[in-house]
Amino acid sequence: MMGSNEIECLSQEVVEGVFDGLQKKDLKQMEIKSQGENEKFGEASSEDDESVQVSSSSRRGVEHCITAPVGAERNPLRVDDEFMISRSITEQRGFPKRDTILDRLSERAKQLITNLVKIQNDGTVEVDLEMSASVAPELLELQSFEESTVSGGLGSESKKSVPRLQIVILVVGTRGDVQPFLAIAKKLQEYGHHVRLATHANFKIFVKSAGVDFYPLGGDPRVLAGYMARNKGLIPSGPAEISVQRKQLKAIIDSLPPACTAPDMETGVPFRAQAIIANPPAYGHVHVAEALGVPLHIFFTMPWTPTYQFPHPLVRVPQNAGYWLSYIIVDLLIWWGMRRIINNFRKSTLKLAPIAYFSMYRGSISHLPTSYMWSPHVVPKPSDWGPLVDVVGYCFLSLASKYQPQEDFVQWIKKGPPPLYFGFGSMPLEDPKGTTDVILEALRDTEQRGIIDRGWGNLGNLAELSDNVFLLEECPHDWLFPQCSAVVHHGGAGTTATGLKAGCPTTIVPFFGDQFFWGEIIYQKELGPAPIPISQLNVENLSNAIRFMLQPEVKSRAKEIAKWIENEDGVAAAVDAFHRHLPDELPLPTPSLEEDEHLNPLQWFFLQLGRFCCAPCGGV
Repeated sequence: MMGSNEIECLSQEVVEGVFDGLQKKDLKQMEIKSQGENEKFGEASSEDDESVQVSSSSRRGVEHCITAPVGAERNPLRVDDEFMISRSITEQRGFPKRDTILDRLSERAKQLITNLVKIQNDGTVEVDLEMSASVAPELLELQSFEESTVSGGLGSESKKSVPRLQIVILVVGTRGDVQPFLAIAKKLQEYGHHVRLATHANFKIFVKSAGVDFYPLGGDPRVLAGYMARNKGLIPSGPAEISVQRKQLKAIIDSLPPACTAPDMETGVPFRAQAIIANPPAYGHVHVAEALGVPLHIFFTMPWTPTYQFPHPLVRVPQNAGYWLSYIIVDLLIWWGMRRIINNFRKSTLKLAPIAYFSMYRGSISHLPTSYMWSPHVVPKPSDWGPLVDVVGYCFLSLASKYQPQEDFVQWIKKGPPPLYFGFGSMPLEDPKGTTDVILEALRDTEQRGIIDRGWGNLGNLAELSDNVFLLEECPHDWLFPQCSAVVHHGGAGTTATGLKAGCPTTIVPFFGDQFFWGEIIYQKELGPAPIPISQLNVENLSNAIRFMLQPEVKSRAKEIAKWIENEDGVAAAVDAFHRHLPDELPLPTPSLEEDEHLNPLQWFFLQLGRFCCAPCGGV
């Protein structure tokens, strides 16, 4: 699972005009000029000619489903006769605009925030705590605002009536990022919602085979993964990298409006999102939600909400005093890097006003309902996260029941003790043969059997392998890991989750970002050794890691956490959180009846068939 690699490209403009190649290592040379609402934008490209149009004509009514009973009842959602989008969902909830709060920070404080950031040789970001004291008073004011926006709840957990909605799920990343959202999509469909999962074209078959509607997003996850391997942090390493990632980012953002509003590409059946679920790398989600006037719920597999309990996974912070600040730094870096692309998108495509230079309102997710997809027994919800934030548990998509392993693989597993697993998923490897040689030598050194998963990095590409090693491709982890004694992988959130559910001691070999975070979590809980960065992997430390994992007490701890995870239902909790955080007054922009007149005969047939099939159960 990649998780955070595609986020790092968003700060490329911070580097452009700031760094001369790799020679400058921090942001202290950067001059910041507040451009305000009158910032000049480049001309829109020819790709920006499609705007999101929202009609205020009368809408059809909707049927309702009932969420799982988790408390006292409250009033059901109301459906207005007319769809109005004069205010954003956030403003309708009564939250103050972040723009006005941040504009109260002095220009000096903004410059000092910039000075807090140091860029290391590998492109990672470090917070210079020696500078933090000088901006502390004004940052505390910002923190107070953050806490006030998330402390006001949307009501306690309750049983409520929820419309059957047309929901689009926007996911940017690799298959590991898509998989938990696919599990959520299937569960939402059980409640009668019409769900479209929009992600990269690479995963069309994967999504459709699960029985969920698919729509393609721009961007290539292989390109993003390759970028991650070359750039270890938020800051790209050179002008060529900036160009590549700007192209990827623009392709993703430009594809969001049609993903939310275009008819099905195969059937022609009309679709217009009435609610949006997205992961943070699908940048542009909040702007499309604002244009459509629909609620947005963020789901993610790594921390993105400010807290004092641990730092942002993309920032190095030597002391816990800077943990909360690290999230603000990431928000600012990302926003400053993508502001021109976003403001062109808002102005030319969405017909929305541009956003001020120093605003973080559209960069941060702190004002949005946010659900984190990990077990609270692995990382409990921080005490400073308010009621807008949920830790719902791991969202597993069961693939094992449909998997038919090859007979030679089954026989190989049976003929010896449980093997170790080695695989790095979507991570590209600079030296696949060298990495494979390290694994093979460590197996000989520890006298263990091993499964090598080829992955995108072409691991295990050898002419001959010993009888103690099996080379594997395309095997569901939820089937494979229970067959293994321990696992060694890159530390993607989904792979880590599946290993823990299987009760496997784990060694994480991180490449980037949140993989280091999950490596530290595994180490702190004594479920595996300290993480071994891919650049430091060698026979000695891998052999030592294997010996650590095979200790009986480590296996016992792994089995204990597996029992906790087994008793959780993260998918059900995720759907409940989505329902619970829907606003009481929900605009429902369903396709108007007059749209039927513009359909060709095949489109009209599928539309009528859909209406006929949904009529008995009242679906959308």
